[in-house]
Parts: sequence; structure tokens; C-alpha cells
Amino acid sequence: MDDKTSQQFDEAIGLCRHIYLAKMKDYGTAWRVLRTTSLTDQIYIKANRIRSIDQKGAQKINEGIIPEFVGIINYSVMALIQLELKDSKQFDMDVEEAVGLFEKYVTKAKNLMMDKNHDYGEAWRNMRVSSFTDIIMMRLLRIKQIEDHQGKTFISEGVDANYLDIINYAVFALIKLKESVHPDREE
Repeated sequence: MDDKTSQQFDEAIGLCRHIYLAKMKDYGTAWRVLRTTSLTDQIYIKANRIRSIDQKGAQKINEGIIPEFVGIINYSVMALIQLELKDSKQFDMDVEEAVGLFEKYVTKAKNLMMDKNHDYGEAWRNMRVSSFTDIIMMRLLRIKQIEDHQGKTFISEGVDANYLDIINYAVFALIKLKESVHPDREE
């Protein structure tokens, strides 16, 4: 994987981190009360809105799709944190711990992306943003199926692997959207 992709990943995650921290200042870690199934549904709502806007070619709420992809990433990180802390009844979390867990999972997602980019030769760069949305929707349906089976799978990856892939596809979408706004800009 080249340095450009690594830098673009970090820039996209930087935006997500900024929103994660700003919302934490407003709401604390109120999201800790959500079960992973609820977080999956929140991600689904965001992905479905992106798909709806794409299909209709219009929107009525004056908020584009970039904040939706950011939300998908942040909710996916929250879901991974919830999976890790599932037995914890403590809903409050200090900023340091919440940021540390955020960093843990975005680093895990980036490492996975780097490994896959090595094997697949950055094939995602030739994909459309609408394909990323569809793949995210497919991953969400897989997660819902696994959740409905109490986390049991026969041959497939677990929900954590699907959340990590969702993070990466949403990052790819943010990168492609930024490049479409500034196509001649050298990063």
C-alpha cells in the first residue's frame, strides 16, 4: 500500500475522530447504553439514507452524505467497543478511555485495510461510491443475521470482522468523495 492511501485513511479518520470527540463533549458516552443490535440499526439508517439520496438524486434534509459516512464509521467503532465491553454495566467512560478504544479499533481497521490492499492491489480505487454503500448494506444484513442467531456462525466471519470492513468501505467512500471534489489536487 502506498503512503498516499495511508495518509488519506488518516485524514478521513481524523474527521471522524473530531466528530466523535465533539459529540462526546456534548453527550458524554450516552451511546454506551445502546446494545450492538441498536448500533447496527443506526448504521443501517445512515447507509439507507445514502442509498436513498443516490437513487432519488435529491434530498430534503440539508446534510449531505459525507456526515452519514462519518456516522457509519463512528457507530461501527462504538459497536466494536460495545462488543469488547459487553459485560460492563458502566455506561460512563472517561475521555481518555473512549479515545483509546477509538484508536484501538481504527488502527485495527487500518491494518486490515493495508493487508487487503496488498493482496487486492487497491481495487477499491476503481469502484463507485454507490458500490461501497451497497457493500456496507450487505455487511449490515450479514450482521443482523448473525445477531438474530445469537452470534453463531457456521463458516463465516463474526460481527466484529464485518464492522471492521464497514469502517474501511466508509473510509474508501470518504476518500473517493474528497477526490471527486478536488480531482486535480495532489495529496
